[in-house]
Amino acid sequence: MHFEAAIEDSVKTFAASLPAGALVLDAGAGESDYRPYFAAQRYIGFDLGVGDADWDYSELDVVGNLDMLPFAPGAFDASLNIVTLEHVREPGRVLAEIARTLAPGGRFLLIAPHEWEEHQQPHDYFRYTRYGLDYLLRQTGFGEIEIRPVGGFFRLLSRRMFNALQFFPGPLMFLAAFFFVPPALALPLLDPLDRRQNFTLGYICFARKPS
Repeated sequence: MHFEAAIEDSVKTFAASLPAGALVLDAGAGESDYRPYFAAQRYIGFDLGVGDADWDYSELDVVGNLDMLPFAPGAFDASLNIVTLEHVREPGRVLAEIARTLAPGGRFLLIAPHEWEEHQQPHDYFRYTRYGLDYLLRQTGFGEIEIRPVGGFFRLLSRRMFNALQFFPGPLMFLAAFFFVPPALALPLLDPLDRRQNFTLGYICFARKPS
């Protein structure tokens, strides 16, 4: 679960870097899982609330469309959008709205998938390269952009081997685990061989609205 762990670490670090009392928008908050990390700030969870029928959206502060945020320009000191951009039909409009509602100098954490299975169907529309994310961020007015891949080929292959277990019903899963789990656990050790990390689960992006 390297991608999930990297997401958690990035959100924690982002939250810890913000001043106390900062107003933070979680744009695409889902079940508002990241609220506890922003205990020192003022956290606003915003989502349309339709991605997963099994989720509990009751902790959201505001329900609505990400491409029409009901907030004043410059209202927030920081924003985050965590594995949500693949679920919107107009990603450029969503990022433009996030930029509009950020104060000058406001900081933005964006995490998006690259090699990922379909999920929350039918609300799953895109996958992103680092170049596509850089383009979208720059087109919507962000600067100071930093984009980090989350692992390379061997971490991706490890994840896919764990994914393979879902195709074996009942007791066959234990037999499949015998073949898939040991190499899946060992493969991440080879990840440094993938220096370019073109095969990656996703990207963690930091950006800032110009002052």
